[in-house]
Amino acid sequence: MAHTDHRTMRRVLRREIAGTIGLLTDEHDFRAMRRYRTFTFDDHLTYLRQIEALLRARAAEGTHTTLALFDPEEYAEFCTTTGLPPDDPASRTRFTAELAATGATVPYDGRPLTDLVPALVDEAVRQATWEYASTLLARLGPCPTCGEDIGRAAFTRASHLLTRILDTAPAGIRHLVCSVSGSPETLVTVLHADRNSDGTTHLDEAEALEFTSVLALGLATSSPGGLVMRTSAAGTPDRVYGWRLRGNELGPLTAGEVFDAYCTDVESGDLISPESDVDYCAPPDLGDQRTIPGHHH
Repeated sequence: MAHTDHRTMRRVLRREIAGTIGLLTDEHDFRAMRRYRTFTFDDHLTYLRQIEALLRARAAEGTHTTLALFDPEEYAEFCTTTGLPPDDPASRTRFTAELAATGATVPYDGRPLTDLVPALVDEAVRQATWEYASTLLARLGPCPTCGEDIGRAAFTRASHLLTRILDTAPAGIRHLVCSVSGSPETLVTVLHADRNSDGTTHLDEAEALEFTSVLALGLATSSPGGLVMRTSAAGTPDRVYGWRLRGNELGPLTAGEVFDAYCTDVESGDLISPESDVDYCAPPDLGDQRTIPGHHH
């Protein structure tokens, strides 16, 4: 009887253990892992089907599973750093455990992998963008004139600017895109925010952190860039408006400039037909930006 009770308790505990699966999302990464003898899959599609079957089985048992993006190059570096043998399932398990703590992850919620993989890749890009922007902000160091940490001050200023942008936007679904030109590449970040009729704003904290970091980098370095807002609410046309980065402030774009930006093909320069039921307009007034905290030298 006691033995049966112990088995029952183990089954209960197993259901309460959250697990992480490191996922090879594309064919290129899958082929890179095939060089290891202990990685026994031959076909990426079969591999994904087996992963999906495992996820469904774990969900049916009431077990929570998280998906992490498994990068073969990062795995090889991890093995070199830790001295673990790369051609060993135990090493892959150790690496996946590290991913669960520090890498990009999404919870398995019953959706097919065809829906979850893009979400996982987006999360990885968002995390990489945030880490890159944060690193560059940290490298700016203190102001030689006043000693203030330039990156930290810029982040504070960007946070206040984002709050003003969201506070002045109409109720509904808000979709913001911020781009900052730089070397070696342009950083682009996206933020989704919903504002209820009672004025409450809901947003993803990870998205907001990345968005604020990229905006802060643009402000701190006076880099060329811009921010565009699209608002959607039932029964009214979508509104599109934006600002350009101008020093450590945001300068409003005219309705014509917003129209030109949205209705011009970036690569060819050809005109694109404007969307129906969309108003391209000037942005709301953000007030006196000189009152917003930040670095002013």
